[in-house]
Amino acid sequence: MKAERSLAYACLLATGALAASLEPLGAAGVEKRLLYVASPGIRNYVEHGGVGVLVYDIANGHRFVKRIPTFPAVEGKEPENVKGIVASARTGRLFVSTPQRLAAFDLGTDRMLWNRTYEGGCDRMAISPDGKLLYVPSFEGPHWTVVDGKSGDVIAKIVTNSGAHNTIYTPSGRLAYLAGLKSRMLSVADGPTHRVVKQVGPFSNAIRPFTVNGRGSLVFVNVNALLGFEVGDLQTGRLLHRVEVSGYQQGPVKRHGCPSHGIALTPDEKELWLADGANNSVHIFDTTVMPPRQVASIRLRDQPGWVTFGLDGQYAYPSTGEVIDTRTRRVVATLEDETGRAVQSEKLLEIDFSGNRAVRAGDQFGLGRQR
Repeated sequence: MKAERSLAYACLLATGALAASLEPLGAAGVEKRLLYVASPGIRNYVEHGGVGVLVYDIANGHRFVKRIPTFPAVEGKEPENVKGIVASARTGRLFVSTPQRLAAFDLGTDRMLWNRTYEGGCDRMAISPDGKLLYVPSFEGPHWTVVDGKSGDVIAKIVTNSGAHNTIYTPSGRLAYLAGLKSRMLSVADGPTHRVVKQVGPFSNAIRPFTVNGRGSLVFVNVNALLGFEVGDLQTGRLLHRVEVSGYQQGPVKRHGCPSHGIALTPDEKELWLADGANNSVHIFDTTVMPPRQVASIRLRDQPGWVTFGLDGQYAYPSTGEVIDTRTRRVVATLEDETGRAVQSEKLLEIDFSGNRAVRAGDQFGLGRQR
């Protein structure tokens, strides 16, 4: 399999498929909604989209627009799998991490601005609302590195010894949530001081993907060995509910070793969408009641390992590459690259532009947006 992936990667280079498109984003003053999809975004499997950040026009049937080159191939080495993607409209920057590095790109020109390595590597990071700071987990290591978004310089280090992995920065900029692969506790860090000020849990098992509501009162958590999720109170730190998927059996999965690896709130917080790797599905829960109530399921073309939403909640994006209309719950498009090949990725977000200037940026985590 490694040899096949390396050959596929070499073929992409030979055919020039990693070159960026020269298509402009749009005329000044005309807004465009674009989906940015980092690849390889499922491990280092280049067969799901090659290498680079693939950009799609949301309003135009998710048509492929361009490919932004990221990390060039190194002869004799496997391509670096992407661990996280974040963006800031305020600073006009896109950031992409791999286990080895973190790089910054200019959203107007697609030019790489800097490419840095950090002690312990990088995992799925988060960015402050003003775009000035990044909380970068070491690669399943003991700490988070606080990074200056402009220069890439290290500002601070937060040690939790939890197997640093997933990170969410609250829209208020006051708190950051730090989840590790080796801990049943969710650490809460104070944004201004970069200190852990609270812990939430314990949950029933180690924390995997998670999401929070806009008011910062609830956290919805995937945990190991559960086809379902748990709900925690971010104010009291207590576990509130354990919700199991009904009507489906918990079976083997290809990746992550976790039956449900992917969880997201719709921006209006009325629904929660949950990945089910064993059954190639996403399950939908009504979150207007507590505990949330299972209301629907959607079959996917492969095993999902992530799910998120566009900024207005019109579309859901499971990592398997389908585009789902959240109102009708129907697949309305599938992501394809410039060669027509099916694209899959667990690292994607929406960025909106006016001309070449970014005006809004979404998040790779499906965050609630009700304040």
